[in-house]
Amino acid sequence: MQDHVTTHQAQEDARNEEILIWLNGRLVPKAQAMVSVYDSGFMLGDGVWEGLRLYNGTWAFLGEHMDRLFEAAKAIDLDIGMTRDEVISALLETQKANGMTTDAHARLMVTRGVKTRPFQHPSLSRQGPTVTIIMEHSKPSIPRPIRLATVPHIRGLPMTQDPKLNSHSKLNCILACIAAEKAGADEALMLDIHGFVNTTNACNFFIVRKGAVWTSTGDYCMNGITRQKIIDLCRENDIPVHERNFSLVDTYGADEAFLTGTFGAQTPVGEIDGRQIGTGDMGPVTLRLRTLYKALVEKESA
Repeated sequence: MQDHVTTHQAQEDARNEEILIWLNGRLVPKAQAMVSVYDSGFMLGDGVWEGLRLYNGTWAFLGEHMDRLFEAAKAIDLDIGMTRDEVISALLETQKANGMTTDAHARLMVTRGVKTRPFQHPSLSRQGPTVTIIMEHSKPSIPRPIRLATVPHIRGLPMTQDPKLNSHSKLNCILACIAAEKAGADEALMLDIHGFVNTTNACNFFIVRKGAVWTSTGDYCMNGITRQKIIDLCRENDIPVHERNFSLVDTYGADEAFLTGTFGAQTPVGEIDGRQIGTGDMGPVTLRLRTLYKALVEKESA
């Protein structure tokens, strides 16, 4: 068994060394895709991003991803400098240039752009945004259920850094992941400000108890598109689902646990804080939801 895995672990693909990256209107080779050290994203983590997944020639739930990107940019008062159609056109141009048809992942990033001086104030970012699309051949390859460890880092209040935002400022989640690794786990299970189970450092979190699916209230977690699809699928297929507060005690006693995210869709969790969850393998409810989600994606790309 591999000692350590991540929720974004993919098969090695040599083609990724030759990819073209979209950078401010130009397609450039990977080795030449560089931004200034004065860029707001590099200097301060000032920007937003989206992860998208390509299935059978179609970017799954593209409209919802564009909604989330533009809403996040508006929330941080960042002018992307492109319309929705122009962003989608850039995505499709990058896909075509790289000859990708399926099993590809795109990370679309927008920062406030290059600063005139190396200081915080956003008015120093006067040259317009930096827009980048990294697109890789990417087939998930997670050899076993994920092991989680609860960490002291929490998902905070919206008046500090709203956890619903896909922002470039990810240090809180990175520190959570480091803490989990040092505890011998793969990734971190994070609580909310009240001590209820919330999310992981990279994905949204669900448990299954007696056939019912539980997830957090959504108040402190990422505004997950895959998360919402799973909630919707439960409701459409008579699977009891609850958005509620629940504790670590509820979690340790769960029959199943799984994560949701654009990259891995639904990733089973086998262990939390050294406690085996259910059988330690993917459970029947998780498997059913995986099947339903796959059918939904196939319908989307038909």
